[in-house]
Amino acid sequence: MPTQEQLATLKSFGTATIHEAQGQVGAMSSCIKPLEPARRLIGRALTVDCYPADNLMIHYAITQAQPGDVLVIDAKGFTEGGPWGDILTLAAQKAGIHGLVIDGMVRDAETIIEFGFPVFSKGLSIKATNKAQPGRVNVPVICGGVAVKPGDIVVGDRDGVVVVDPERISEVIDASRAREDKEESIRQQLEQGKTTVELLNLAPVLQRLGVR
Repeated sequence: MPTQEQLATLKSFGTATIHEAQGQVGAMSSCIKPLEPARRLIGRALTVDCYPADNLMIHYAITQAQPGDVLVIDAKGFTEGGPWGDILTLAAQKAGIHGLVIDGMVRDAETIIEFGFPVFSKGLSIKATNKAQPGRVNVPVICGGVAVKPGDIVVGDRDGVVVVDPERISEVIDASRAREDKEESIRQQLEQGKTTVELLNLAPVLQRLGVR
């Protein structure tokens, strides 16, 4: 189980940095976007596999949550209904849930933003959904094109969402820190007059392509 210190450190890195640092894996589809771009997210995945246009299993999942969990919902990419809104947001906050990532839509956006609850979704739909269909909680799911297991670490920011295997968290933190250090060195050299072509050794590639 990752420590709170590890989670805080991982959260301090951008999702793009984490994605690159762990070998360009774990990035959800770019269609999964933050409801409020300034809001950041990190937590353990509490996964939900639910029927399109039905949120029964989402209500149930909240009763199974532990403080610090992030709901990761495979809503099958359904875009003509919002299975998450202000009531579920309040219920999730009371349960200590740190945020939501859903391959589907949400509604009541202004209230959710006022609550300060991080939400990452495909977009908004004012249409209601049902509460009648079966589903599963705490099972492997596909969300935003990425396989997510219960307990995986989910990180979200303005750029998107990335999933980290908790067994790799120390390795990913070290690689993310090294990547940030490398990029800071590049910035300093750019300030000194170097070009990205020089710093990234792109001249041989340009020469091979006949670019002059």
